[in-house]
Amino acid sequence: MGAEKTDATADHTSKGEFSDVSGHDGESLQGPSRYTLQRKLKNRHIAMISIGGVIGTGLFVGTANSLSYGGPIGLLLGYIVMGTIVYCVMISLGEMVAYLPIPGGHIKLAERFVDPAFSFAMGWNYWYDWAIAEIAAAALLINYWNYTVNDSVWVVICLAVVVAINMLGAGAYGEAEFIFASIKVITITGLIILGIIIDLGGGPNRDRIGFRYWKNPGPFVQYNGIQGAKGRFLGWWAVLIQAAFSFIGTEIVAIAAGEAKNPRHTLPKAIRRVYIRILLFYIGGTLVIGLLVPSNNPLLVLNSGTAQSPFVIAIETAGIKFLPSIINACLLTSAWSNSSSSLYTASRAIHGLAASGNAPKIFLKTTRNGLPYVAVLFTAIFSFLAFMAVSKGAGSVFNWLSDMTSVAGLMTWFGISVTYLRFYKGMQVQGIDRKTLPYYTNLQPYAAWWGVVSTITICFFSGWSVFLEGSWNTATFVTNYILFITWPILYFGARLYYGTKPIAAADMDFKRDIAEIVADSYEEPPPKNKMEAFWQWLVSMAAPLGNF
Repeated sequence: MGAEKTDATADHTSKGEFSDVSGHDGESLQGPSRYTLQRKLKNRHIAMISIGGVIGTGLFVGTANSLSYGGPIGLLLGYIVMGTIVYCVMISLGEMVAYLPIPGGHIKLAERFVDPAFSFAMGWNYWYDWAIAEIAAAALLINYWNYTVNDSVWVVICLAVVVAINMLGAGAYGEAEFIFASIKVITITGLIILGIIIDLGGGPNRDRIGFRYWKNPGPFVQYNGIQGAKGRFLGWWAVLIQAAFSFIGTEIVAIAAGEAKNPRHTLPKAIRRVYIRILLFYIGGTLVIGLLVPSNNPLLVLNSGTAQSPFVIAIETAGIKFLPSIINACLLTSAWSNSSSSLYTASRAIHGLAASGNAPKIFLKTTRNGLPYVAVLFTAIFSFLAFMAVSKGAGSVFNWLSDMTSVAGLMTWFGISVTYLRFYKGMQVQGIDRKTLPYYTNLQPYAAWWGVVSTITICFFSGWSVFLEGSWNTATFVTNYILFITWPILYFGARLYYGTKPIAAADMDFKRDIAEIVADSYEEPPPKNKMEAFWQWLVSMAAPLGNF
């Protein structure tokens, strides 16, 4: 159901400059040499960012809470439903960014196809979402080995690594993410295979687990002791918000598009890999977790600063020595990876906001090699929120930040889906055939509508648990609803302040920047060595799988 035409839409071109960033007054802010991001992310960087760039603490650690909330079936069903939402959002986003791979990604696309005020709300929500790095998860994982060293030590070390990577520029970030993501992909693949072996009795204890834990303590959990179908449904629903946290970040490809080489070839292939990751890593991973660990295991409760990954719990229970520490070290690199991605994405988001006139122009400043250093350093300041782990415990802080990240991410997906619906309408009105785009699907606009309805519904009911009798928790209420409430405030406030209005379909601009994008496209050269040949094979392997 996908299609790729590298020379498509060339007739819809006009002159323009990527580096010509303009505010609401339409005047160029500065020349290209000062404010231009540079395309330094290679094909293999985008490939690994797409496949494994955001596989991390949500899947490796956050599933602990999900299993304790919903049981093995509730966990699996929650991730399946969230997987359909992610896929619909990503094919919507992919169609737009493959056509217009511009700096700012979906933030700039919202400005062009919906309303500058909508872009303002989406951009600041997205920046806040990614400014909250996952350093608390790193401290949580390190506590597996050491309970005596203060968490602040681990927070400082992790922050130093993350900031250093990002201050070296997009190329260094791409290389680091390539290494980190490779470790994560190998780790999760190995864990799924090992999990199947353990389940079939191949561990040192020779215990053939099978579907034992689906029978006892059972396939579902009666949430908060509520009996019957209601309790099971609430347990499954509680999984959804944590599942969202695991998937948040899939859209990072759109932000990376502004610094990707040969984006019209690279991005469609990256989008096609999304469902492979959903099926193999997330659905496969949660299925194995539900087989190996009972939902009533006390180590699944992340309010404890010594909570463990379900995978580590399963390996320890199977009696495998030394491997749990190795796996925990691999999971720790995923926390670093996700934190590095958070800083990269948030800094590019605020750079895009500044390019739209929605943030101070100082965030447009870049070094000669295209590093938006002001945006990076400013965003890094907010990573110090991870020091809350010192006083409140890494597990509790991880839960709070994951709730906030989930809601902010879901609101971003809502904004992407709305933007696509306007993009789709504009193409219809202006008579542009979507089949001429570098990437398109036949599921539209229904996929985008599913993205709109599902994300807003999950956000609205995300904090429902605090309204159960005797379950009120102020921190949980605030972290679940503050960003959901601030979105309309940002949007309508920006409309009043800037005096903007929604852009009519007939007035949407589908031509600006196209000439430069087409000029940046080229046929990939043949591989020079076996390693390059492997990566071209990996890329091409995903292409036919996406054509349905």
